Amino acid sequence: MAEPVRARRLSDHEGQTLQRLVRRGKHDSVRVRRALIVMASASGTPVTAIAQLVAADEDTVRDVIHAFNERGPVRAGP
Repeated sequence: MAEPVRARRLSDHEGQTLQRLVRRGKHDSVRVRRALIVMASASGTPVTAIAQLVAADEDTVRDVIHAFNERGPVRAGP
């Protein structure tokens, strides 16, 4: 069995950026959802719980976490 997927540790700047997206995220729900996923994962919440929290498929949550770990902060594109 593979190791559980988890977002890497956030820098202070990344944490602030993600919080700002969530707080002001009325215009781009996809970015807000991705920010919530990354923040929840970085705080230790398991993928299954995050998927329930944001009403997403577990594979989608894993994809978002992997993308963050590889590319950094949440982007507007896929």
